[in-house]
Amino acid sequence: MCAHAIRPGGGIHSILRIPISSAPLQRTVIAVAALLLTVWSQWGPATGSIRFADEWLRDRYIALRPAEAKDHRILVVDIGESSLVRHPWPWKRDLLATVVEKLLAQGARGVALDILQEKPADAGGDARLAVLAAHAPLVVPQLFDFTLQPAPLRVGRLAGGVAGPQGGAVPAHGYIANHEGLAGATHVGNIGIRPDADGTLRRVPMYTWFEGRRYPTLARALLDCCSGRPAPDGLPEGMLRVPFHSDWSAFTGAEAADVLEDKLSDADVAGKLVLVGSSALSIGDRISTPLGSSTAGLMVHAAVLDGLLDMQAGTAPAPWPGRALALLFCLGVTLLVSYTLPRLSAAGNMLLLAGSSLAWLALAFPVSLHDPAFSTAGPLLSIALLMVVAVPFQWQLAQRKSRQLLSTLRQYVAGEVVDELLRSENLDPLTPKQVEVTTLIADMEGYTTQVESLPVEQAAWLTTTFLDCLTRPVLEQRGTLDKYTGDGLVAFWGAPLPNPEHADLALDAALRIVGEVRQMSARLERNGQKPLRVRIGIESGTAMAGDYGTAFRSIYTAVGDSVNTASRLEQAARDFPHDIIVGEGTVARARRHSFTLLGEQLLRGKEKPVKLYTVQVPA
Repeated sequence: MCAHAIRPGGGIHSILRIPISSAPLQRTVIAVAALLLTVWSQWGPATGSIRFADEWLRDRYIALRPAEAKDHRILVVDIGESSLVRHPWPWKRDLLATVVEKLLAQGARGVALDILQEKPADAGGDARLAVLAAHAPLVVPQLFDFTLQPAPLRVGRLAGGVAGPQGGAVPAHGYIANHEGLAGATHVGNIGIRPDADGTLRRVPMYTWFEGRRYPTLARALLDCCSGRPAPDGLPEGMLRVPFHSDWSAFTGAEAADVLEDKLSDADVAGKLVLVGSSALSIGDRISTPLGSSTAGLMVHAAVLDGLLDMQAGTAPAPWPGRALALLFCLGVTLLVSYTLPRLSAAGNMLLLAGSSLAWLALAFPVSLHDPAFSTAGPLLSIALLMVVAVPFQWQLAQRKSRQLLSTLRQYVAGEVVDELLRSENLDPLTPKQVEVTTLIADMEGYTTQVESLPVEQAAWLTTTFLDCLTRPVLEQRGTLDKYTGDGLVAFWGAPLPNPEHADLALDAALRIVGEVRQMSARLERNGQKPLRVRIGIESGTAMAGDYGTAFRSIYTAVGDSVNTASRLEQAARDFPHDIIVGEGTVARARRHSFTLLGEQLLRGKEKPVKLYTVQVPA
């Protein structure tokens, strides 16, 4: 009796059917995780790796910005190396007062000093600066410390500030102020900074809150004091991202020594807001910024003032919804990749995601100018998640499906053939090609009579068990199962891999099938059921074997005259007492078998009679 090894619903349809799995749900979970990563990067706490990646990318954008036209609203007076050669440091306060007086005399709208004077110096110079600070449009600096220290700084005498609630002002814990003589200054600005965790300065506090009073930053104090127009509502009060320019060329500059030596014309100074400080390395007013590891503090104040003036004039970049754009971009990429994951190769999906990253980098560049708060790196992190999770997941899924398909395929095609196909160097071994094949077609004689009186369960058992008797010998003899025909099958040898013994292997399988069916029939007869007989037709010849079908479904099959002849021989077996009818083509190609001539017969579809043979059973 044949063991039942055929799965219900077997045949070529089982090979083609893809098992239902949770893959779509898992892809959806990964896609949602990628979207949530962008959401978290945009609206969550800006800490950790996302903050670092975002700031690093913004720093690169600043370095890529082209040089802009000079801002003629601001004059930067630098006590640079050239000035120090002509007038060695430290300067007397008298010299510093002269610089301020000359600038104001030439029409400067206001002057801000980026030089602390925590201790008195020459009395004359201190007195002149005190008068200027009390009555002229001069902003003097003081420095607030934003780091909580065991012994808070308390140096000099604080000046300025307005009593009031904290609001958005940044709290400070200490200060370094000017000496007592400048305590009556009308306009005072903070030059203290609070770098990011990596030591780079990217933001400055617009207002500082200390012991119940609010103090503006140096640039804001100069704007309020001397810009000539009221500051608009809505200017930031807390930390402001500094709108850095690419280099010093964005500002009109002059050496302080040139001011002292009257080398500037009134046109160079008149109507401008002036910042006076030092870029000299020997003075040491340097800080790490996106522009470089050693940027003059004077450059920072100039960039802040420039941004505030743009806001005041209404020429600052219009605000864009950077967070919403980032989320929409990530949503688009996620939907696209969710569609392409099961349709493209792993390499194709990786290229798609790499292209999406480049597209975002190009989009985020202009958006970063219009939205200082959104995360430029958020969508990139989401894309990275898709690269390292979604693509490998889909690849693993494809490998698992391939293994499942091969496992199913081995039940219908000889395992050795599958292994050889996998090892084959042929790029597409299933492409239709003309080959020599031997086709075997087997059928149960009187199938309708056999099953019409049986219950459905017994009829199904009879059919599947009979098909098992046909299938196992085919696979054991390295045959290719073409299809099941209800109560029979079609198989062939010689494709997809050529085999010079294809005729003999088909005959071996046929003899095994007859033996298996006879054993099954004897068992049925002992149980009081009707006996079984199998009819087999075998013919060899040229055929086109390959993968045929459409984009919706395809099968590996063989077509040709020899295949049709095998079908006719199987039908002719009903006229003979022999179970196996063999055509002339197989007889000519067989090497290990003997045959008995049965005569000639005109088969349907043939123009002339053909010789029919049966194979002799080996002794």
